[in-house]
Amino acid sequence: MAASSASRELFTEGVRAVLSSWPVLQIAVDNGFGGVYGQQKADWMVDVVQQYFHDNADLQQYEVEDFIAQLMDQEFDTVVDDGSLPQVSVSLLQVFTQWQQGALQQLKHTISSLTQKTSQRAKVTAPPAQSDDSDDDTQAMECESSSPSVSRTDPPPQDEEDGWTVVRKKK
Repeated sequence: MAASSASRELFTEGVRAVLSSWPVLQIAVDNGFGGVYGQQKADWMVDVVQQYFHDNADLQQYEVEDFIAQLMDQEFDTVVDDGSLPQVSVSLLQVFTQWQQGALQQLKHTISSLTQKTSQRAKVTAPPAQSDDSDDDTQAMECESSSPSVSRTDPPPQDEEDGWTVVRKKK
């Protein structure tokens, strides 16, 4: 097994590349499923997964799937049922096998291809840029349309002869 700190760091980068290219984890982080520290939890998850591989010999795909599913449930309150867990587990096992066999060039290639996929997805999902003028017009129109409802006064409650107060329904 490759044991140098440089190659171990390369394995960590491989785990980071696999997890950062996983849409489920990115959606969980982007939407705050893990709370305000979601990004820190995702970074921590890289270290935990890497350590899991080092501490356990002969891991099977289902074991990796179960471990990642448990992490996602505990840290992000997310049950992953989109079918992506097997692919993520296979990718992690592939990165670990490449690292374990000392195929560091192949591992670097795998990391770069995963990183490219991540950056392409980020470019595709970016919202189209709009000019600031159109946003201001929209906001101004929204304010103008809502201003008459603010200035409208509700009729005061009316007291009836027997002591009851009639409250009119808002329109």
